[in-house]
Amino acid sequence: MFRQLQLVADLAIFAGAFAMAYLLRFDFALPPQEIPHLLIQLPYVVLIQFAMLFLAGVHTFVWRYIGMLEMKAFLNAALWSALPVVALRMGLPAEFQQWRVPLSVVMIDTILAFGGVVVARLLRRTLYERKEKRKKARPSNNQTRSVLLIGAGRAGMLAVKEIKNRVDSGLKIKGFVDDDLNKLNSVIQGVRVLGTTNDLPRLVRDLSVDHVVISVAQASRRDFRRILDICEQIPVKVRVIPSMYEILQGQVNVSRIRDVQIEDLLGRDPVRLDEEGMRHFLAGKTVMVTGAGGSIGSELARQVAHFQPSNLLLVERAEFALFNTDRELREAWPELSIVTLVADVGDEARMRSIFTAHRPEVVLHAAAHKHVPLMESNPGEAVRNNVLATHLLGELAGEYRVEVFVLISTDKAVRPTSVMGASKRVAELAVQDLNRRFTTRYVAVRFGNVIGSAGSVIPIFREQIRKGGPVTVTHPDMIRYFMTIPEAAQLVLQAGALGEGGEIFILDMGEPVRILDLAKDTIALSGFKPFEDMDIVFTGLRPGEKLFEELETTDEKIAKTRHPKIFIGKIAAYPEERVRYALERLRTLGEDGPERELRKFFNELLPEAQLEVHNGTATDVEKEFSIAGMA
Repeated sequence: MFRQLQLVADLAIFAGAFAMAYLLRFDFALPPQEIPHLLIQLPYVVLIQFAMLFLAGVHTFVWRYIGMLEMKAFLNAALWSALPVVALRMGLPAEFQQWRVPLSVVMIDTILAFGGVVVARLLRRTLYERKEKRKKARPSNNQTRSVLLIGAGRAGMLAVKEIKNRVDSGLKIKGFVDDDLNKLNSVIQGVRVLGTTNDLPRLVRDLSVDHVVISVAQASRRDFRRILDICEQIPVKVRVIPSMYEILQGQVNVSRIRDVQIEDLLGRDPVRLDEEGMRHFLAGKTVMVTGAGGSIGSELARQVAHFQPSNLLLVERAEFALFNTDRELREAWPELSIVTLVADVGDEARMRSIFTAHRPEVVLHAAAHKHVPLMESNPGEAVRNNVLATHLLGELAGEYRVEVFVLISTDKAVRPTSVMGASKRVAELAVQDLNRRFTTRYVAVRFGNVIGSAGSVIPIFREQIRKGGPVTVTHPDMIRYFMTIPEAAQLVLQAGALGEGGEIFILDMGEPVRILDLAKDTIALSGFKPFEDMDIVFTGLRPGEKLFEELETTDEKIAKTRHPKIFIGKIAAYPEERVRYALERLRTLGEDGPERELRKFFNELLPEAQLEVHNGTATDVEKEFSIAGMA
């Protein structure tokens, strides 16, 4: 509704600006003979300006977060709208004099029209901020706490601004601490830089500081550890500002300043997106997210919402998880059209009805079973949900001419030792096969573990600590790749925008981390000493687990893309006949086949697979491929 009102307001501003330009041209003494010219010229000038505004994508901008990118778009629209009007004036013959807009009017009108629409949006933003500030200004009974901010950069400046705007925050800034000696004793946003991190013990003692807030947008793991080590020696609580993504977007909310978490110690650099490419990929389109109630699916929905699609379709079979995602998105983006769809992606009739009714243009397929030990004991369900449902959804995407289909895959698909990993590898093969059959661009994106996702190791550690321990680790040498949920979702979307069809993208996961080190850090951040206050017990590898994960095999070469954190795996697609035979055989084995036969089939289909098979060999499966002519 707000967007429609804004469009009407833009038309009114353009019309008023053109009339005012004529009045200014004639010093508010408009000759009667010029009035017909004004009335003839006004409709087509306004139409051109409105069209250029629309083509620049201005209607998709969220004006709470206006920046230089949005201003650049307005400037481009203004210049491009003036060119056709000038061209008409220069090109039309004399008998069409009434259609020729005076050059002075063009210049004045361009300034007034686009200045007017910018001012209208800034006014709306100002009114919104005043309303929010009044909400935040409600009296608080919290005791005032003295804080030192570590980091006098952009993030620190945003933190100061937000804290000063929040009269109820209960925070009093004593000063900055920054290791850049050039900033020493300088004043930033009215706050002085008092020293370096080495001065923290003295400053905390002399200024009676209660909290130290780390306000560094790109603090490395080493920086975090060094600051924490210093602060362990002094009686002060260490906290951090919100996520790096929020900092880069110019958003810092004092109510979300939080304790240091294990995610901070991973030292992941913030993702820098191709905003223009992402807007072209998502803005104004109908985007479907499957598994929208899960950790990755819900974050994909948040990131998509940021780019203002015309419709956001949330598909999820767990109704309460879907309800939570829907409620959060509607609160954050009240103007966005959101459709919640309780559905199982493996239900062909239900999914076909959804595609028929909503016609998605982009499909982000995050729905999957990902728990390795559970899928070891339920292999048929892994096949049904991870393989067959993916193939069904991909076929529907092709039939309904979806532009892009993105499969969320996993590093466990590389040399799989588990049913879950093997099922995701076959899903990749199915997607590559579909890319040959349809005009839709199909891509898959592989990445490792996501910190904080449902069922991942960190929430389990925290729950074990809450219950008093012990913390369980499968093996002292187990290592995994980790990234944060927002980072994973952003890179998935970026890969989708880059994809031309048929690629398997591999995300840069950084350095692997020992699970034992994560356990120790989680215990320490909870206020305990590992092996002293809280024991760690080694339980042994579970079925299907590896000591370490890989993102590609030695046979799979990777190539760079134009994004530094996204690579393309040079992974050959299987022949069409082999993929289709495999899908049919898996359908049979998944429904009523013996578990042993299913594992054997995975090992034969995927030469790199290493699934454990009890009481049998792959002889029967080899015969099947020979009969099908694919051995």
